[in-house]
Amino acid sequence: MVIKDKVLVGTSGGEFGVQCSMTAYDLKSGKQVWKAYSEGPDNQILVDPEKTTALGKPVGKDSSLKTWEGDQWKIGGGCTWGWISYDPSLNLVYYGSGNPSTWNPKQRPGDNKWSMTIFARDADSGMAKWVYQMTPHDEWDYDGVNEMILTDEQVGGAARKLLTHFDRNGLGYTLDRVTGELLVAEKFDPKVNWTSGVDMNKSSPTYGRPKVLDQYSTDKQGEDHNVKGICPAALGTKDEQPAAYSPDTQLFYVPTNHVCMDYEPFKVSYTAGQPYVGATLSMYPPPGDSHMGNFIAWDGKTGKIVWSNKEQFSVWSGALATAGGVVFYGTLEGYLKAVDAKTGKELYKFKTPSGIIGNVTTYEHGGRQYIAVLSGVGGWAGIGLAAGLTDPTAGLGAVGGYAALSNYTALGGTLTVFALPQ
Repeated sequence: MVIKDKVLVGTSGGEFGVQCSMTAYDLKSGKQVWKAYSEGPDNQILVDPEKTTALGKPVGKDSSLKTWEGDQWKIGGGCTWGWISYDPSLNLVYYGSGNPSTWNPKQRPGDNKWSMTIFARDADSGMAKWVYQMTPHDEWDYDGVNEMILTDEQVGGAARKLLTHFDRNGLGYTLDRVTGELLVAEKFDPKVNWTSGVDMNKSSPTYGRPKVLDQYSTDKQGEDHNVKGICPAALGTKDEQPAAYSPDTQLFYVPTNHVCMDYEPFKVSYTAGQPYVGATLSMYPPPGDSHMGNFIAWDGKTGKIVWSNKEQFSVWSGALATAGGVVFYGTLEGYLKAVDAKTGKELYKFKTPSGIIGNVTTYEHGGRQYIAVLSGVGGWAGIGLAAGLTDPTAGLGAVGGYAALSNYTALGGTLTVFALPQ
């Protein structure tokens, strides 16, 4: 992402034991301006022990190192895929960090800070103003990397600068993006079961932490134990497919996965350049359901679902909200759909040649508005079809979970453009 005279670049490699970071380069010279790791010593993660806050309190010295065993942080993951947001009025950059390495939580005791974290950093220096860790000691690969949507809204009669984030862990968060105050943390799929909820009592020693249920804890159940029925699956209630916001309805429109999993961690050794995962997964719809996706409207100030449309497979496309009160999204079967922003009523659908995992876009040309979408099945959910895989556990469980997708769509790559009525 380009911000003023800098370009910000994240890293991947959480499944290879990379110590991940966000780096700013000078746009003209290409020289590194700052680099902030997700875990490590304070001077590497660009955190001030006294000035950087977490839920309103200074993080203190060695806030990351204290939560790792030995030098595990050096191969600790916490990757920064992208999805960067910027507030020019505050000069703050917002992004999330991914899962800690390995997927076997027994091999990395502690909270593993600052993986699974929302960062607010000064764009010029890279210093963190505030941090919030959503899933301490992640046990399920719930990368915290999804987009940060910035809105200015009225909350309790006062104007607030908000940040809304729909995490893979199944919780929708609303924070004050100036201070990092946590305002909302609620499930955006009622089938999410690994946690009973986030402690919102500010006087509690566990304020801001999710309460993990032992039944679904891959750490508590231990290595080589297949923990069954965890919701959501590792691909999350939502992955990187972006949500949309309408200032007219003041609602967020969210493409979601409605998928659960069995998860068996096992001991794995680190070798540079080789996969460092340590878990076997299988995926399937939640008990009692046959569909694997929903498209929802979400009230970010109350943390409630306003309406929800079922989809047979995960909704892996981005959402587009328009000023005309119509919201667009695509399905893995290949349908482009238009729905009423207030009610969710389906207004139109069109079958494109392949599954849609890209973002729906709109533009104006010659005084007319157009909608465009690129279809071409793939992504984590579509990896079996895209790569010709058949082992149900391949694709970290996605191949078996989405095996039926081949009955509904085919490979391809087509740009489809629609002209809206004048």
